[in-house]
Amino acid sequence: MSTVLETEEQQALRAAVAALGKRYGREYSTDLARKGEHPRDLWSEAGKLGYLGVNLPEEYGGGGCGITELAIVLEELGAAGSPLLMMVVSPAICGTVIARFGTDDQKRQWLPGLADGTLTMAFGITEPDAGSNSHRITTTARRDGDAWVLNGRKVFVSGVDIADATLIVGRTEDARTGKLKPCLFIVPRDTPGFGRSHIEMELLAAEKQFELVLDDVRLPAGALVGEEDAGLLQLFAGLNPERIMTAAFGIGMGRFALDRAVEYAKTRQVWKEPIGAHQAIAHPLAQAHIELELARLMMQKAARLYDEGDDIGAGEAANMAKYAAGEACVKAVDQAVQTLGGNGLTREYGLASLITASRVARIAPVSREMILNYVSHQSLGLPKSY
Repeated sequence: MSTVLETEEQQALRAAVAALGKRYGREYSTDLARKGEHPRDLWSEAGKLGYLGVNLPEEYGGGGCGITELAIVLEELGAAGSPLLMMVVSPAICGTVIARFGTDDQKRQWLPGLADGTLTMAFGITEPDAGSNSHRITTTARRDGDAWVLNGRKVFVSGVDIADATLIVGRTEDARTGKLKPCLFIVPRDTPGFGRSHIEMELLAAEKQFELVLDDVRLPAGALVGEEDAGLLQLFAGLNPERIMTAAFGIGMGRFALDRAVEYAKTRQVWKEPIGAHQAIAHPLAQAHIELELARLMMQKAARLYDEGDDIGAGEAANMAKYAAGEACVKAVDQAVQTLGGNGLTREYGLASLITASRVARIAPVSREMILNYVSHQSLGLPKSY
């Protein structure tokens, strides 16, 4: 893929991460997922090399760069067949929010570990009855002296079993209006009242999904991230990077599938010529390549806007990037499997499991339908439908 829009440093980062990813590969990831284990070796090595914290402040052990660089890391690992889903959550969402809004104590406690991979943080926002409507979140936090007490439920929270803490989106009551407003709390894994149960998924991935129950979870005052009155500003500071990183996840997966299909189409010979000589095979693969390139351009735009501090502009672009990448990923995987025919469904070629995985890029963390709602309402000014 073309990298002419990137600096020499970014191109060097891309090449170095690609080399790391190839040393692990798809077989490494799928073998661990089937065993129910996590890619700890890859995570640890990526952390030691500075890749996991490339977006975090240098004073706390990070690389001092931005989401642009972190997206490069995830894309290249995905293209090598070894994506690290927790990168979307731990350094991108949680690390960004703490770096921007956390107290000095929170930064000192969490950022160095998030940067080198020795600490991991999950993120809990989705609820059983709220779904995409974050205004219906019912997890509440109330003051009790100097402490906070949280009650509520969360679903589809990735990696809680390996995370040292979870950044929970709750709601507190505004003393002036009585209305509930969003706030963020760091909940350590072993906090009393913080329960989790595994959600069985038809998805081959090392990162497990959990439902959380918060039953009178008591937290010190220092668990609140940022200001109590900041509300949506702090929340979307984490959600925009999440969308950008999900785009990187989808683009990397699509590239991996496309590379496998192209290699196969160049060498698989049924009649006189390799099957890639036939336009019925070649053209769909070319289309997949074009759509992945276009998605990456929008992802780069979104990341740059975010890194430049344009949260509003980044919000629109991040949603568009996530949409484009999800669509391109699903199409690339589908065409790759079709190109290989029966071989596309074998374990040997490592594509069949991507059929389910590629749908994640369309569904999470926000569905393509909600993105279309956002664009039609926010970008085009059409009447709101919900």
